[in-house]
Amino acid sequence: MENDKRIAVLIDADNVSDKYIKYIFDEILNHGVPTYKRIYGDWTKPQMASWKRVLLDYSITPIQQYSYTTGKNATDSALIIDAMDILYSDNVDGFCIVSSDSDFTKLGARLREAGMYVIGMGEKKTPKPFIASCEKFKYLEVLAAAPAESYEGTEKMEKQEVPKEGMASKKELIEAIKTIVTESSDEDGWAFLGEVGKRLNKRYSDFDTRNYGHSKLTPLISSLKEFEIQQRKTSNRHIIHYFIKNKVKNKNQK
Repeated sequence: MENDKRIAVLIDADNVSDKYIKYIFDEILNHGVPTYKRIYGDWTKPQMASWKRVLLDYSITPIQQYSYTTGKNATDSALIIDAMDILYSDNVDGFCIVSSDSDFTKLGARLREAGMYVIGMGEKKTPKPFIASCEKFKYLEVLAAAPAESYEGTEKMEKQEVPKEGMASKKELIEAIKTIVTESSDEDGWAFLGEVGKRLNKRYSDFDTRNYGHSKLTPLISSLKEFEIQQRKTSNRHIIHYFIKNKVKNKNQK
């Protein structure tokens, strides 16, 4: 199961604020169990003092890296070396690399080549090559802004104040969904929503309904106004499956 994965969490303190730490670990628990928890930086610098309480509260091991040469990032090198050591220890199923730095692009690709499940987390400024090198990528601003999920009326999920979007704009997202529905639909044009979501995740590593202001896929699809949604009961009265279909526009519609 996905949430049984053993995940090594490696944090670049030079590129991440301590205010995000709660959201980082809350999100990791949706994917697996954090085993290694390490954070890299020059802890002799005064600006790193705010991390002290956070490291204790979350039992994160700080790794000291002095800045030996101006312009050279020793933190990146230490994190990459540790990641490869952990990879070859064969003690984990995946990695979570927390940084907004493109220097970890090759690392993400290499870990995936080795069969690792790779999650990236960073701010919206994160370069696309690093985002694309991860199997999943989560924006820290979105994780911090996401409202607590309500289990009362899942059809009426709260919206975030400012949707962030991601690698795909809403227009691109609509076209991608239309293509996926066409490719995976039955003879009547209906496609299983779960399969559509799975293919979107494979197509866009940073796909997350929260990027577009919704907590779930169903209300996001509904908000796009381009698709019909159908509920189908199953043998289990507590489980309902959702199917979607591309809307057919009238000749008078542009």
